[in-house]
Amino acid sequence: MSGDGVLIGWADGPQALRLDRANRHGLVAGATGTGKTVTLQVLAQGLSDAGVPVFAADVKGDLSGIAAAGQPSAKMQARAQSMDLELRPSAAPVIFWDLFGQDGHPIRATVSEMGPLLVARMLELNEVQEGVLNVVFRAADEDGLLLLDFKDLQAALTYASENAKALGAKYGNVSPATVATIQRKLLVLESQGGANLFGEPALQLSDLMRTDGSGRGYISVLAADKLISSPRLYATFLLWLLSELFEELPEVGDPEKPRLAFFFDEAHLLFRDAPKPLLEKVEQVVRLIRSKGVGIYFVTQNPADIPETVLGQLGNRIQHALRAYTPVEQRGLRAAAESFRPNPAFDTAETIQHLGVGEALVSVLDERGAPTVVQKTLVRPPVSRLGPLDAAERRQMIAQSPVRGLYDQLQDRQSAYEMLQDRAAAKGAAKADDEEAPRARPTRSKARDQGGIGEDVADMAGAFGKSMLRSIGTQLGREIMRGVLGGLTGGTRRRR
Repeated sequence: MSGDGVLIGWADGPQALRLDRANRHGLVAGATGTGKTVTLQVLAQGLSDAGVPVFAADVKGDLSGIAAAGQPSAKMQARAQSMDLELRPSAAPVIFWDLFGQDGHPIRATVSEMGPLLVARMLELNEVQEGVLNVVFRAADEDGLLLLDFKDLQAALTYASENAKALGAKYGNVSPATVATIQRKLLVLESQGGANLFGEPALQLSDLMRTDGSGRGYISVLAADKLISSPRLYATFLLWLLSELFEELPEVGDPEKPRLAFFFDEAHLLFRDAPKPLLEKVEQVVRLIRSKGVGIYFVTQNPADIPETVLGQLGNRIQHALRAYTPVEQRGLRAAAESFRPNPAFDTAETIQHLGVGEALVSVLDERGAPTVVQKTLVRPPVSRLGPLDAAERRQMIAQSPVRGLYDQLQDRQSAYEMLQDRAAAKGAAKADDEEAPRARPTRSKARDQGGIGEDVADMAGAFGKSMLRSIGTQLGREIMRGVLGGLTGGTRRRR
């Protein structure tokens, strides 16, 4: 870390990310193999050293080496000397997380916390299917059915299908066929490991915002090498996490340093095929979460992967090399070049194409919050290990983790699945009692023997009276229901 912030590298002088501007978000972009992961590692450890907790997705598995001290090569030492920098190998404090619970502590959310919008995004539902899912969530909430884990959601959908007519009368058309389609999509998600995301104990955000005994921020590394094979699940989970931070953290304005820095690798997956309501939600979170003291850093291949409404809010930019062979790539290159404040010393678009590995164009926010003139920068070497931990090292880190034992054991308390099972069992028992009851009544021949013809006639009269009352009651009930439904719908047929 430099005196003014996190040292990124060296141009005509040191290029550093100011801590008091680090919550203004950022972008790390460049083609595969140009050094984005090393830059992410340098930024994450620099922020950690400054006392800022960090959350980062490790898509390729390389970032885990940040938990071990580096062994600088001769080339790295030479680069450090050219920057007048002394390399002091050190490891960062790290907590490993894994949605599948294999390479880190399990990380979960409840179905209710995720909400229908994000679940619909994860399941790739269309507008009609999303509407039905909203009804299922609403009906479960009003009926006191807790939606915590995967089987709760499955049970709630089955309940909705079996009670489609009643729910349709209250909320609008609920087609059992649509519910069945959602259930099939749930099975696909389950086969991709999506069931691991839902359940308890749910993640506490405070565990992502820890510091160690020396005041360094913990770096939460999410093992995403398997998760990335289900891109919708990966993107939706990280968006949920951002949304939770936005909802729960208090306003702090512009702090001296961020409360949390969030690195979103393969960021283009968040925006690919995203419906408009979801894009608006992302834009809102990015725009407003900085006042909660959270800095978001998108890591992607090309700035063109990110919508303009979001890209315009990323004040700190590090651009590694881009290759532009096709017309689409050339447009992306021009867009990347035009996003920087020009430097009269070189042509930005031309320079981007000829950057070497470990070189980048850097523009950060100054003390006034304005972007600096873009500089061709040699990125500094990291002090932690380049490359992943081995399996034994990772297991040791997990065993020594400050959250060990908090999330490792799945909890399964009474929720929608169990409640609906209990209701079905109670209904079955009541039905069995009703079927058993007639057997205890005397038969007509026995009644005739006991009471004679007079009682038989009385029975017939009673039965006639009951039938008549039922008929009157049914007719009256129909008239009342017509009046109620007519009032609710304005006397028109409900649109399907």
